[in-house]
This record gives sequence, C-alpha cells and structure tokens, in this order.
Amino acid sequence: MQMNQTNQSQEDLFSCYSPSVEGYRYFAVLWGCIVTISGTVGNLMTILAFALDPRLRTRFNVLIVNLAVADLLYCAILQPISVDSYLHLRWRSGPLWCRIFGLLLFVSNSVSILTLCLVAVSRYLLVAKRTLFDRIFSIHGLILLLISAWGLGLASFSPLWSVYVFVPQVCTCSFHRIRGRPYTTILLFFYFFVGLSCVGAFYLLIYRRVKVASQALLRYRLSRRSSVRKPALSVQRTDDSGVESGMKSCSSDVSSQVEPIENTGEVSHEKSFLPTQSTETASNSAAADKPAPDDVQAHSPAPAAPSSQSATSGDDHEFKRVTRMCFTVFLFFVCCYVPFLLLNIADKHIRAPQILHMFCANLTWLNSCINPVLYVVMNRQFRQAYYVLLTRATAPFTCLWTRWQVQSS
Repeated sequence: MQMNQTNQSQEDLFSCYSPSVEGYRYFAVLWGCIVTISGTVGNLMTILAFALDPRLRTRFNVLIVNLAVADLLYCAILQPISVDSYLHLRWRSGPLWCRIFGLLLFVSNSVSILTLCLVAVSRYLLVAKRTLFDRIFSIHGLILLLISAWGLGLASFSPLWSVYVFVPQVCTCSFHRIRGRPYTTILLFFYFFVGLSCVGAFYLLIYRRVKVASQALLRYRLSRRSSVRKPALSVQRTDDSGVESGMKSCSSDVSSQVEPIENTGEVSHEKSFLPTQSTETASNSAAADKPAPDDVQAHSPAPAAPSSQSATSGDDHEFKRVTRMCFTVFLFFVCCYVPFLLLNIADKHIRAPQILHMFCANLTWLNSCINPVLYVVMNRQFRQAYYVLLTRATAPFTCLWTRWQVQSS
C-alpha cells in the first residue's frame, strides 16, 4: 500500500495534466514538431554552408555558426523531449534527465545571449575601432571568446543542478522558482536584462555612427559638386574649413565601413577565415596600406572618382544590410522571450491560467528555428549556399525521377 502511494506521488510530481490544456496539447505538439524539423534542418544547413562555402568562412560568420550550434542543441535534442511531454502531459524521461534537460536548456539560452552580445560588439567595432576589432576578433581571439561563452554558460547554471525540477505550468523541466533564489534571480537579470540591454545599446551606437557617416558623405558629395562648378575653390584642400573637416570625417567613417565588409559574409571576394593567421594578417595589412578615399580622389584622375564613390556606396549598403539582419535576429530573440519573462515576473503566485503559461513558453521555441529563415530572407550569400546544399541533397532523387520518366516514356 505504501509502495503504491509512493509511485502515485512520483507520477503526480511529473504530471502536468489539466482538463483546461487537454485540447491545447495537440497544438503544442504540432508546433513543437515544426520547430524540431525546421530548426534542426535549418541550423544544420547553416553550419554546413559555413563549412563548404569558402565565401562564408569569415570571422563574423563564426559567431553566426556558434548561434546555430546553440539552437541546434535545443532543436535536435531538447525539443523532441518537450514534444513528448506535451503529448502525454507528463515527464517520462526520469528525474536524472530532467536535471540534464534543465541544465542544457539554460546553457543554450545563455550561449545565444552571449553570442548576440559578441555580434553587436563586433558590428560596432567594425565601424568605430577597426584596429581593436582585428585584435579582439582575430582567429585565436574568436576561439577564446567562443570557449569562454560556453564555459560561462555552463559555470553559471551548473550550481543549480539540485534545483532543476519538473514545472507543471509549462510541462517541462526548469529550476525551482523558490529554492534557487536569489541566485536564479541574479542570473536571469544578468543574462536577459543586462545582456540584452547591452545588445540594444550597441545597435543604437551603430545606428548613430552610420547616420553621422552618411550625413558626412552627403555633405562631401555636395562639396564635390560645388567644386566642379567652381574650380578656383577646389585648390583650397588643406585648410581647416567645415567642408574639409566634414570630408575627413566622412573618409574615416567610410573607410571604417568599407574595409570591415570583408568580415560580413556579403562580399564575394572577401578572404576566407580558415586558411592561416598569416594570410588574414597579410590581407589586413594590405587593407591598412590602402590610401584613404580623400587620398585616392586627390591623386587619381578625375574619371576614377565616380567608380570609387559607387564602390564605397555599395559596400556601405552591404554593411547596413548585414547589420540590419543581425539586429532583426536580436529583435526576434527579445520578442520570443519577453512575454514569458514578464508573465513569470507578474504571476509570482502562479494564479494565471496554465494554458497562458504554456503558450508563452511555446513562443520561446520559435527563437531556435527562426534564424535560418532570416538568413535566407536577408543574406544573399547564405541564400545561395542553402540553394546549393538543397540541390546537392535532392540530386539523387532528381536523377531517379528523371530515369523513371525516361523508362516510362
């Protein structure tokens, strides 16, 4: 009799059944299957595209791949278990795997946030301090940063091993809301509020920097047009007038935007990340030896100026487009997690309907599968690499289909 009561209490401990969510679970299962399939395929294609396409093997795209690895960990390993829990409305994997699940869940989330921070910092340094970018985000520096990101995530959430439990409100394993305090509160505040706020602040700095550079470039072009109309005024190029200082500011900002494009994964002639450190150092030194745009226009023939300006404008457009893609990835991450975080903060006594908790938790699943879709929509080279991978994967089936049509005809 006592054994039966123990087994029954153990089952109740890992059950999330409620009549109010019995119908909702089918939506959650369908949604979880879509996330599992699309997230696993999409993130795996991102990693393969980086490995097989030389144009994508850049320092910046290493951060994109690290984000894909963290999402792949969730989609391929953790998401199927969540689907099983919602299908049966109970945890069927045992208490040990519940703790492992909770640890891996928060490690993957923390690595994603830290990688988003690194992406934002790298984009800012590309336009503000290119020399510092080359020092921090060198090959060895990137390896150290990625190892540190995974190590920090593991070290942060490993102390919670004893408080990872099954949470019936969201039908998954997480840390206990009360037993882990105040450590859990500090961790969530550090990662989700401080970390994401820093990412938003860096993108705001990037926007202001690019806006100032664009305005300076516009003033410079207007001054060039006026100098063509008035040749006598074009001789005065060494004074400290407002136009000249504007050209210098524009040149420095534009050069800091033109050169960093080789790390965005958007220019077809950029240098590969993998070969050697000396190769990349040589390319950086060669880029550093290039004359500034003012020097090019001061010592080059007049017909070369339009092509130089068009190249600068094109590279500036590519940089803005890649930065816009990174910012969109960040926005989707925030939109996926903010409802869940706000609900947990507001509903301290767990009085909200269980279906609302489940829906907000299920919304966070979207973050793990949406990034490859954003890369396809907003990045030309990733889109081309995905197309090549899909063509290679479907080639055997295409050949079989062609042979079958020939034989049938």
